Amino acid sequence: MASALLTNSAVNTTDHKQPLFLGVDGGGTSCRARIADLDGSILGEGFSGSANPRTGLDSACNAIMQATRAAMAQAGLEENDFGRMYAGLGLAGVNQQKERDLVLGWGFPFAGIFLETDAFAACMGAFNGRDGAILILGTGSCGASLIDGEVKTLGGWGFPISDHGSGASLGLAAIRYSLLAHEGMKEQTPLSLAIMATFDHSPEQAVAWQDSALPRDYGSYGPLVIEHLSKGDQLAEQLIRESAEDAAMMIRVLYQRGANQCALVGGLSEFVMPWLPEDVAAIATLPQGDAMHGALLMAMKLF
Repeated sequence: MASALLTNSAVNTTDHKQPLFLGVDGGGTSCRARIADLDGSILGEGFSGSANPRTGLDSACNAIMQATRAAMAQAGLEENDFGRMYAGLGLAGVNQQKERDLVLGWGFPFAGIFLETDAFAACMGAFNGRDGAILILGTGSCGASLIDGEVKTLGGWGFPISDHGSGASLGLAAIRYSLLAHEGMKEQTPLSLAIMATFDHSPEQAVAWQDSALPRDYGSYGPLVIEHLSKGDQLAEQLIRESAEDAAMMIRVLYQRGANQCALVGGLSEFVMPWLPEDVAAIATLPQGDAMHGALLMAMKLF
């Protein structure tokens, strides 16, 4: 799907000030905004809540404005500066034309808008506007490739049926092993004991916990795995190797789609990266910039 653009040709006819560029990374949990000048110097950043229009158009757009105004305050800008501000909006939930049209028609005060998905912005930022792919390994996981201006996603259908290689999947695997070890079906390790200690070594408490546990609750066991990984715990190494194999599975498909490099992003990525199989280790890299940087690149395309 082509990127959605909105420009106001009547803006700045009497204002000869330099243009401003706004990059917004709007996800389901938070919204981040960054303002830069024509030279690319960062003037200010702001933060607010969820900016996914699928869960509420007004709340999402108001979150974008809140984060933008926070960035403007940091930059010393005023309301009349909106007229020279070109916005790149990388938002979750705008995969469908309906949501894209609603966002573009909401009434933002910007001089122009380049609207795309948050995955598009992340890919743009990771390779400074060039073709490539990203693999997000956070609480959830998702792959995306940007080839010749077209974004294709991979995975990310949600925990527990998808999100392979994610923090939530890592936590689930750790808890499942620890329950088996508690009952003598697997070998106990310091990590399995530490995990069972969070349930007072009671499978019944683990069952009660799972009844209301969310993906982030499973993901909260990730730091415990990483802590024991640094101590050479066999279970921790096994779990990280499995996460790395899941990540490699997705990287291989992204490579087959035409991405010569895949940037790993998200809190778990730095720990998985050293354990990647040899065939994908040469493809995996770190991102050159974040999604806000990619959104700024989108905004600059308008000018």
